[in-house]
This record gives sequence, C-alpha cells and structure tokens, in this order.
Amino acid sequence: MADNPSDGLWAFVVIGGFVILGLAIAFAKYRNRASAADKRRTEQATRDVYAAEEADRRRS
Repeated sequence: MADNPSDGLWAFVVIGGFVILGLAIAFAKYRNRASAADKRRTEQATRDVYAAEEADRRRS
C-alpha cells in the first residue's frame, strides 16, 4: 500500500492536522459563547441605535 515510509508519515500529518484543526475550531466556539446578559445588552444597544437613527430621520 505505502511505497515508502514517508507516505505513512505524510498520512499521519494530514490526519493529525485535520484533528487539530477540528479541536481548535471547537475550542474557539466554546470560548466565544455570549452570555444571556451580553445578548440582552447587545439587543438593547441595537434598539437604541435604531431609535436614534429614526429620531434623526424624523427631524430632517
């Protein structure tokens, strides 16, 4: 199957890289979760910005 010993090493590197990349992505998703308070604060800030823009538009 493998013609020379470096083929097996190359397969190990490719598969290992795939696994490490998957773990890194999973870790990043886990660490970047927003709390409920953060989500509420973000939603309120968005509503405030839209309300201010609407008020400016009506004054114009």
